[in-house]
Amino acid sequence: MLQERADVWWSSLLRTHFEDGAVDVTWDAFVRLFRAKFVPEHIQDKMEQEFLSLTQGSMTVLEYEARFSELSKYAPHIVEDERRKTKKFVMRLKPSLRTRLVAFDHCTLDEALSAACRQEGEMEQYLEEKKASQKRPAASFQRQDKNKTVYQTPQKPVAVSNSQVPSVRSPSVKKECPHCGKTHGGSECWLVAGRCLKCGSSDHKIKDCPRLQQGAQRGAPTPAVAAAAPATGRLGRP
Repeated sequence: MLQERADVWWSSLLRTHFEDGAVDVTWDAFVRLFRAKFVPEHIQDKMEQEFLSLTQGSMTVLEYEARFSELSKYAPHIVEDERRKTKKFVMRLKPSLRTRLVAFDHCTLDEALSAACRQEGEMEQYLEEKKASQKRPAASFQRQDKNKTVYQTPQKPVAVSNSQVPSVRSPSVKKECPHCGKTHGGSECWLVAGRCLKCGSSDHKIKDCPRLQQGAQRGAPTPAVAAAAPATGRLGRP
């Protein structure tokens, strides 16, 4: 409802331009005439420039569309064509949404708005699910840290040469290995690795170890000595 000055202006305009209301006036035509009368030209230019540079930025899709529609009134020569207006709306969306919509030919602004809102909702749901999934492993690791034991056996045995073994040993007390029963500390357990328990070689087992066979040969008496010992004992008896 027009009041005071605006009402007087409109009544005069109807008499002089529209035959006192006999000629129908569209809403768009009224808005153009009204702004030309009551909105200064420099204000209209400012609002038009703001529309031309408008982007979604941090606004939601609905907030962006509301601002887009409001400012588009100051640039009727740009938004007269519905396809052109719709394309401008899509191209000014944030990149994550624009790339999802630009491949589709939206004929009207309402179609583009509906698609943008739907994509925005799916993206928000995906980010929420991703954020929740990233929190669950952290809680699991905390529980594992509380129950972790001091001794850890490697899942996959790795052959380590003598040159790779560090010379500095930890002063902490060695614990008995639960696999072989020996106190070899944090070094590789030969039993788990399938090595010889005598020399650590991976070429044979302890029963075939050359060191054991050599030790057995050194400890056994020669046949000549073994035969001479009983004879000497018998000769010494009265």
